[in-house]
Amino acid sequence: MIRLHIIAEGQTEQSFVNKMLRSHLGNYQIFTDVRCVLTSKDKRAAKEYRGGITKYVRAKNDIQAWLKEDKDPKCRFTTMFDLYRLPDDFPGYSEAKRASDPYERVRILEDALREDINSHRFLPYIQLHEFEALILAEPQKLSLEYLEHDKPISRLISMMKNKNPELINDGPQTAPSKRIEKEIPEYKKNKVNAGVAVVEGIGLPILRGKCTHFNSWLTRLEELAENAR
Repeated sequence: MIRLHIIAEGQTEQSFVNKMLRSHLGNYQIFTDVRCVLTSKDKRAAKEYRGGITKYVRAKNDIQAWLKEDKDPKCRFTTMFDLYRLPDDFPGYSEAKRASDPYERVRILEDALREDINSHRFLPYIQLHEFEALILAEPQKLSLEYLEHDKPISRLISMMKNKNPELINDGPQTAPSKRIEKEIPEYKKNKVNAGVAVVEGIGLPILRGKCTHFNSWLTRLEELAENAR
């Protein structure tokens, strides 16, 4: 059994890990836990606020703190951050912005993050372009949560026909979540529960088949226990 700690960008990613990845990776003798990235602390109230990346340095400090908390050489750490709205102080940001191919862009960012954290136990992952790309792998499953939304869901299905969900762009009005919210405004208020429920309905086999970068990450995680022997 190997421990895997996942630093998630927000509550949606955290819920996804808890409801889908934890049990799946358990089949590979990997014990997984997850927490949202620390964004700020209120020392007077003894409170921590987690979720969202407004400044890279805060995410870096949180990753490094967890690395220090668990020094087991067989323990591994990874991230689940969205490419969409990544802060401009993120390692490799300027170089990545010049890359026209999204897969190359995310490779540059992950390599730069790995180098900046500088630990062989750390395996960075950045989601193309955000969590909702997983929903667009099979948007018809939105009907599991949104009854009587046949026409809006049909429009999303038509939009995604023969398209790679990981390549839906990251414009402020055209990112995956914005496209879903345009058709189903209710999604914005319930994205944690509804989003993860829809992705559960889609299932990992379809997600892996349509989202190659996600599949590559999950494959690396599955191999952790075997590689640690």
